[in-house]
Amino acid sequence: MLKEIWRTETLRGTKALLWISNTIDKVRQRVEDEDIEYVRACQKGDTSAFEVLVERHQKKMINISYRMLGDYDDACDVTQEAFIAAYKAIKKFKGEAKFSTWLYRIVINYAKNRLQQLQIAAKREGVCLDDVEEIKTKEAWSQPASAGANPGVRLEKKEREEQVQKCMSSLDEEFKEVLVLRDIEGLSYGEIKDILKIPEGTVKSRLARARGTLKECLIKVMGEL
Repeated sequence: MLKEIWRTETLRGTKALLWISNTIDKVRQRVEDEDIEYVRACQKGDTSAFEVLVERHQKKMINISYRMLGDYDDACDVTQEAFIAAYKAIKKFKGEAKFSTWLYRIVINYAKNRLQQLQIAAKREGVCLDDVEEIKTKEAWSQPASAGANPGVRLEKKEREEQVQKCMSSLDEEFKEVLVLRDIEGLSYGEIKDILKIPEGTVKSRLARARGTLKECLIKVMGEL
């Protein structure tokens, strides 16, 4: 009797997961189809169509920029620059990849350029880049928390997030970008391959290296996870 109940519940759980997965896939497909419609309209001169694309994607693009740079203001600047570049180049978009894939690629390239600028500026000023990252991380998490949260919980969460972002900022660009795209944005290996234009095997090996390095850093600063 118990085995039958277990099997029934397992089957129900499996069906529920399949339904959720299928629903997510359908939603993604609908978004992609709508993106193409807005892109085509924009290519014909409808500027309001591009405003819709910005509204649909800006949150994710700011998030990936922030995770790459570790500073919210820089992330907003980079994302704005990337959207301007995308608008100027929209007529070159052929639809060979998803619009989001194309946009991710632009944002990541602009984030990399900003990181290089920061590195050059830090060397000229004789400032250790790690110190710059630490300052930026503290600034980025200095936003006031919601009044309803427990002060102790807020402080603990803030400190934990600071340490995670600091460890992420310490990763090399090639490892950071795959970690952000896979573990934070939840993109598939195929999508990441298309965005970064590298073999899927390279995506997986870099991701494994990034996860291992991040874990070592977090253990070092926070103790056993």
